[in-house]
Amino acid sequence: MEKKEVDRLLRLPLLELIAEADKIRKQFVKGGVELCNILNAKSGSCSEDCKFCAQSARHKTKADIYPLKSKAEMLKAALRAKEMGAQRFDIVTSGDKLSEKEFHLIVDAVRKITGKIKIKMCASLGSMGDEEFSLLKEAGLSRYHHNIETSPGFFPKIVSTHTFQDRVRTIKAAKRAGLEVCSGGIIGMGETMDDRIQMAIILKELNVDSVPLNILVPIAGTPLGQNAHLSCEEAIRTIAIFRVILKDKIIKIAAGRESVLKDFQALGFMAGANGMLIGGYLTIKGRSVEEDQKLVNEVIRLWKQ
Repeated sequence: MEKKEVDRLLRLPLLELIAEADKIRKQFVKGGVELCNILNAKSGSCSEDCKFCAQSARHKTKADIYPLKSKAEMLKAALRAKEMGAQRFDIVTSGDKLSEKEFHLIVDAVRKITGKIKIKMCASLGSMGDEEFSLLKEAGLSRYHHNIETSPGFFPKIVSTHTFQDRVRTIKAAKRAGLEVCSGGIIGMGETMDDRIQMAIILKELNVDSVPLNILVPIAGTPLGQNAHLSCEEAIRTIAIFRVILKDKIIKIAAGRESVLKDFQALGFMAGANGMLIGGYLTIKGRSVEEDQKLVNEVIRLWKQ
């Protein structure tokens, strides 16, 4: 995207930007709101130092710590996800790398879930290579989640134990295996709007399929625990700019939508979002499923006007 176009987007009054983003969504995106539910299948004791994360062993937080859940627990959680109306179920584990035993347990779980429950399967299991992705795809995985988090320039200020290019390599390996990729990041960590725009442009170049936008929820005990909340206006403007840049991709509003957007969550969908996480997040509770289903119905009604 040319600098002139970026400058134009940044200068647009918010309501005009929202209208442009909504027009692009109507033109390029078909279908309703994609709903995804995640399972924190292995929590805490992570060796990485991501400054936003409650699960890092380097931070003193109250996040739960437990080993990988059993296949039976994963199957039960997938069934619960389908019952709450999610189209996708995502198994998420802490840490940058699974052990071989953990990996094969998850492969077996994916095979059982896709065979018995018929829900689209996603996973977020850290860094992986071609062979591992091939095994996951063969088992029935359809999409892999691996956030780039922010721009390349801001990334070292947030993470030092692995690089931005490490993240990109994993994304490219997942794409080579024929998997869809879900990749986005977190806004409100102290980055600039230029950082966010650069992140959106890189995600477009990587041709990812789904882009989750988390809004930082400052967690006590993490290095970003004292950060101020992002304003609702800035969050909405960011969602709209992502839609303008990414055109036909799924843009999901995730953690932070309750605390930052509050009563204006429907506006996030008018600004270009077309997906969200339901049923809570990794270490943060979300709203009730009933409230989110009401939100989805309201969004569909607004889209039809």
